[in-house]
Amino acid sequence: MYIIRPTFYEIWKKGSVEQFSPAPYLATLVNCMVWTLYGLPMVNPDNVLVLTINGSGSVVEIVYVTLFIIYSSRNKRLKVLMWLVVELLFIGVLAFVTLILVHSAKKRSAIVGTTCIVFNIMMYAAPLAVMKLVIVTKSVEYMPLSISLASFGNGVAWTTYALIQFDAFITVPNGIGTLFSVVQLILYATYYKSTMKQIAERKANKTAEVNLSQVVVGNGDQRSKTNH
Repeated sequence: MYIIRPTFYEIWKKGSVEQFSPAPYLATLVNCMVWTLYGLPMVNPDNVLVLTINGSGSVVEIVYVTLFIIYSSRNKRLKVLMWLVVELLFIGVLAFVTLILVHSAKKRSAIVGTTCIVFNIMMYAAPLAVMKLVIVTKSVEYMPLSISLASFGNGVAWTTYALIQFDAFITVPNGIGTLFSVVQLILYATYYKSTMKQIAERKANKTAEVNLSQVVVGNGDQRSKTNH
């Protein structure tokens, strides 16, 4: 049986990120940081919910990215660090331009809101980066179901929230994100059985190799005793 566990539990257990992609975590981090900026009172007044949720999300994603860096190979670690620095610099520049150079809340909201749309869509599309791997290998092992389900739930919730008070900056990206998540879930359902089959075959091959090695060792011991 293929047990679905949180991605980072698997990474911690194996001590390696293997073929897991850092893209979803990096995309979610920059997305949360941009939305945190959007939720600031001086940018978009009376939007405490957006501020608190995405502020908390930023902290969580920093923890995830840190763990990813710890358990990555040297080359992948450097790439993740590079992208992390780029993201932080981008947020710094955006915050400076928005809060220092722009003096109207309406203009600030428009600038950051437009940026939010772009990064929100990128966040939802990030898991699609492994779609090629999924299709080629016919395995969803490295496209975590938890992320796809969370993205779907997140998209539906925020789209509903945005429609109540109609905030186009929230409605558009989350509506598109919901569709992206549906594609991921369809892909997961399509290759779920083949994934379980591959995992079962790997376990069977591993067991066979262990048994074979035990037989070889046993035969070697018998020959040694015979010679004596």
